[in-house]
Amino acid sequence: MPKSAPAALTDDQIFDMRHARSHADLWDMLEALYGGHPGYGDFCKALEKAMRKAWRERDPELKALDMRRDLEPDWFQRADMNGYAFYIDRFAGDLKGVQDKLPYLKDLGISYVHFMPCLKPRKGDNDGGYSVMDYRAINPDFGTMEDFLATTRACRAAGISVCIDFVLNHTAKEHAWARKARKGDAKHRDMYLVFDDDTLPKQYEETLVEIFPDNAPGNFTWYEDMQAWVWTTFNEHQWDLNWANPQVFLEMAKVMLFLANTGVEVLRLDAVAFMWKRMGTRCQSEPECHMILQALRAACRIVAPAVIHLEEAIVGPEEMLPYLGRGRHDGKEGNLAYHNSLMVQIWSALASRDTQLMTHVMGTHFPATLTNATYATYLRCHDDIGWAVTDEDAAAVGMSGALHRGFLSDFYEGIFPGSFSRGQLFQYNPETGDKRISGTCASLAGLERALDEASDERVDRAIDRLLMGHALIASYGGIPLVYMGDEIAMLNDYGYVDYPPHAHDSRWLHRPIMDWDRAAEAEAQPVSPQGRVLAGLRHILHRRAATPALHGANPTEVLRSGSPALFTFARRTPTGSLVCVFNFTETWTALPAAWALQQGAVELHDILSDQPVRTSDGAIALPPYARVWLR
Repeated sequence: MPKSAPAALTDDQIFDMRHARSHADLWDMLEALYGGHPGYGDFCKALEKAMRKAWRERDPELKALDMRRDLEPDWFQRADMNGYAFYIDRFAGDLKGVQDKLPYLKDLGISYVHFMPCLKPRKGDNDGGYSVMDYRAINPDFGTMEDFLATTRACRAAGISVCIDFVLNHTAKEHAWARKARKGDAKHRDMYLVFDDDTLPKQYEETLVEIFPDNAPGNFTWYEDMQAWVWTTFNEHQWDLNWANPQVFLEMAKVMLFLANTGVEVLRLDAVAFMWKRMGTRCQSEPECHMILQALRAACRIVAPAVIHLEEAIVGPEEMLPYLGRGRHDGKEGNLAYHNSLMVQIWSALASRDTQLMTHVMGTHFPATLTNATYATYLRCHDDIGWAVTDEDAAAVGMSGALHRGFLSDFYEGIFPGSFSRGQLFQYNPETGDKRISGTCASLAGLERALDEASDERVDRAIDRLLMGHALIASYGGIPLVYMGDEIAMLNDYGYVDYPPHAHDSRWLHRPIMDWDRAAEAEAQPVSPQGRVLAGLRHILHRRAATPALHGANPTEVLRSGSPALFTFARRTPTGSLVCVFNFTETWTALPAAWALQQGAVELHDILSDQPVRTSDGAIALPPYARVWLR
């Protein structure tokens, strides 16, 4: 007699299997964080109940995606993952407009989109949408939750994964929890960090740093109606959550799973470094932050394994890498983290025409591979550029850290003699000398100045810088992210000063409204600057997608070519190496062909251009801002 087919697994059985898989990753962290809390037992029961409820409510289409992603856990590391980030209103007006623009994104080669903050923010100043008053509602300016669900479905059908922001450190003071806290509700007051007098705030301030010293000095705000101080790291309207309270973890986990069930595939966890407070420290990147993040990741992996976490921590290498899982958290924390150091070093080397600092930093501080994780690489984002160059790294290559940071700020502000750039300062702190810079990718790279000077040669060089930079982030390892408008070389928007809510924040200089006329001109006039950048970037992304060696799990080995003009690295694969070479100067230079062959370039053929490289007298000839992927 033939054996009967085994019964299909029930939803409850699938949940139990996934719960068993991630049990230790979740509950060991929670026991360490909250095990001594008097309500810990009830908290555990409530969390498991919430996870089972979210799993039952998960759409069958998303459950099928969960299964595919469990079978293909490297989906986000593959070479065909190319990202694009935008503000919904500035890109397409609203969510329905985004759906209309999907063919544009697909043609560019995009398979991952980051909708900049789209959850319902407070009215007025809201830190660009990061001051959220309702995590379960969409900003009404963009549409409704139904519109959002329709948009994630449309993106999924187009093969595009959606990323949205989930702010973990704080809520808007208008959030329902904060409103109840202000009315004296003890339970909700304990969800924030509230102090009856300034004794403890003053003690904390001794070691805290100010994030926005110009317009939000200090880390605490006095509220007359409460007769209390509230911890407000970023702005007075953004109240820091008390993550030492297990109720905060429970409620935020519920929100996380709700958002996962809307069809998003990447949650960008904002301001994660600030979640845990400890007297006598900066209250940044404390060990408990990583325990919380591992537990959130485990809960998500149980209920919605199709969803991964991008942890936003714009900090130095030693502090950033743990957000991708180190030590006990290896492979169990974030799947993505911004490679801020790579971005800083690209702009640093472009200004100095010298890659020695870049080679030292990238070759010394970053491992060749990561476990179940990769980087989000980028040239520009919605934020400013802070010159994260340490004194120790600068000294290692014979430089002064303070002088180099000052040089970079002056160079990209455009006031350093011979600078090609145009930018503006952001949050200048005269006490520390810290200067950060705002500006679009094209303006910082020299296109704005070159066009004003009507110099064809300088226009060519600016375009070369843009394409070289994008070819580098597309090949280094991770998901390259294009910021909206960079593909058509949009310039600084100086009109931000005429709009009062933005006038105080120079970052709006590089957050222009998408110029669709310029995009149309780029298509119609391929020899125009915007046409050349669009065609060049589209080519880079499509060549990347066709190059399996660029899979994020393949090791990246930083090489030393002997030339300070060149930044070089190899992507090591089981079938051979891909040697990537970038010229950071506006002059021709040469690289010994024998060196490239010794590093694993089996033939001197450039995958990026699909052409053999030019050689003369045993050397590879590299034009200004050359970008070469040698197989």
